[in-house]
Amino acid sequence: MKKPIVIFTGGTGLLGSEFKKIAPEFLYPRLAEFDVTKYLQMEQYAQAHGCDLVIHAAAFTSPPLVDKDPLKAIEINIVGTANVVKLCLKYGARLLYICTDYVFQGDKGSYSETDPVNPVNKYAWSKLGGECAARLYDKALIVRTTFGPDRFPYDRAFADQWTSRESVSVIARKLAFLAATDSTGVVHVGGVRRTVLEYARSLDPARPIGQLSIREVSFRVPVDTSLNCERYKEILSATNQ
Repeated sequence: MKKPIVIFTGGTGLLGSEFKKIAPEFLYPRLAEFDVTKYLQMEQYAQAHGCDLVIHAAAFTSPPLVDKDPLKAIEINIVGTANVVKLCLKYGARLLYICTDYVFQGDKGSYSETDPVNPVNKYAWSKLGGECAARLYDKALIVRTTFGPDRFPYDRAFADQWTSRESVSVIARKLAFLAATDSTGVVHVGGVRRTVLEYARSLDPARPIGQLSIREVSFRVPVDTSLNCERYKEILSATNQ
């Protein structure tokens, strides 16, 4: 059986770099040959290489930088995702869209896929805009998740923000599993509920990581965006039966 042709957007990013280790057979086009803001260029690439599945991870992801340059977020996160959906529609390809836990207001935590969304910052609104485009496509799987480097990159971490964040190596394996299924709709992917500080210290218990408060940063941060990941567990269980 012919292996599906998978295009991974954002291949030079944190998630893409991890995927290259576990799925080297995927296509990881350079920005110069597959820019999500340039639909005709994307179409030319798909015509030349084929397109059965797009894992769309390319995004403008820094909340403070999005606050300074919302136009860039519109072009990449909203228009760019709409272009990816258009490409998938044309080729009948499956879409796995990497979204964020920040689409939630953060007032209660343990969010399920059906809970109302209400972002508190412009970055999350832009990612939700991309999600809206993906929801118009019946063969899309929207993955709300959160991850970071395998080694926490800062000296301090939020002690008053709760999350389901996991290291990129863990999340990449879970996403690779989902990419091999025919699941559609929305699914949450993450770990146990804990503070960002607890998550950071779990990555390197011997390293001293200090406390930081969300009140100390210049951009708005949701308090608790922890995720209910039961649907992911159900997909995993059904696949392993």
